[in-house]
Amino acid sequence: MAQHLLQLIAATRQVAVAWLAVAALLAPGVLRGQEQPALPPPSDLAVGPEAVEERLAEDLGERLAQWWATVANVWDHVVYEAEGSKITVGKVVLALLLLTLGLWASRRLSRLFARRVLGRFRLAEGAIAAFQTLTFYFLVVAFFLWALNVVQIPLTLFTFLGGAVAIGVGFGSQNIVNNFMSGLILMVERPVRVGDLIDLEGASGRVEQIGLRSTRIRSGDNTHVIVPNSHLLENRVLNRTLSDNVMRTDVQVGVAYGSDLGKVRRCLEQAIEASESVLESPPPEILFTDFGDNALVFRALFWTKVRTPLDSARAQSEVRFHADALFREAGVAVAFPQRDVHLDALGPLEVRLRRGAVESE
Repeated sequence: MAQHLLQLIAATRQVAVAWLAVAALLAPGVLRGQEQPALPPPSDLAVGPEAVEERLAEDLGERLAQWWATVANVWDHVVYEAEGSKITVGKVVLALLLLTLGLWASRRLSRLFARRVLGRFRLAEGAIAAFQTLTFYFLVVAFFLWALNVVQIPLTLFTFLGGAVAIGVGFGSQNIVNNFMSGLILMVERPVRVGDLIDLEGASGRVEQIGLRSTRIRSGDNTHVIVPNSHLLENRVLNRTLSDNVMRTDVQVGVAYGSDLGKVRRCLEQAIEASESVLESPPPEILFTDFGDNALVFRALFWTKVRTPLDSARAQSEVRFHADALFREAGVAVAFPQRDVHLDALGPLEVRLRRGAVESE
């Protein structure tokens, strides 16, 4: 690399010498019709490589000095002055760089704290996520104050700015602040945690993340629903796993009138026992709920563990598969909708049966 640089400097030096020689010879023709300055003595036209190098070095040094002076003037330009403290462009740029570094470090440190420290206490997933987010906020504030201290920007400077921001927040940023405060309440009070299965305004799924402004929910179809944090506090939320992940579900079935009810009960109990997703405790229950229009209605209640939105549906499907097979073996008919039509006529009705379709001639 150094050898190539030396070759480039030597070639540049030769080109500069040749250009100066040509310019000295052709200057009278180029500047024809203009007042020509007096030519220097012939001894001065004999420019050597060392002299050209010195002139180029001086010119480059002057340009760098001018450029550095311009940068220094911009860097030291005073943007704001309060209480004897000058806020310059350099301080603002340095503060932004430190804040960017602080955001990156806060994110990495909060994740490391959650994975290495909190993971050893065997806390729930929602508790670890809440502690990680609160740690991130704390580190961001600490890095912000540290950056102001390094660049010597007083906090009293933000008194006026804070008032202006408060006015702006009051008029145009109410929803943002409301969602931010709601997010803090969710992390501290924890009515909804990361990993919970919730139903909210027709949207159901598993809570993946509680952020600054919104909460992300993953549905059973692998789609994401973004819900503002304030909606989780202001609206009715069904949290299926707030205390634990054990949930009761049911399967409803109707059998034909005249069926042996004892066989129906035993078949449903065996179907529940054969399903791997059903828990033994609490014990299941079989209820005869109704004399329906077309069927005798039974309801099987059982308990299962849910970790995803589809776990409950999987348990119901297993019970239905086993119940259908057992009903077929026991000769129990599953009812279907039927209608009896009664005709009130004074005399006999003439009924004609026609088989096949009329052939066209």
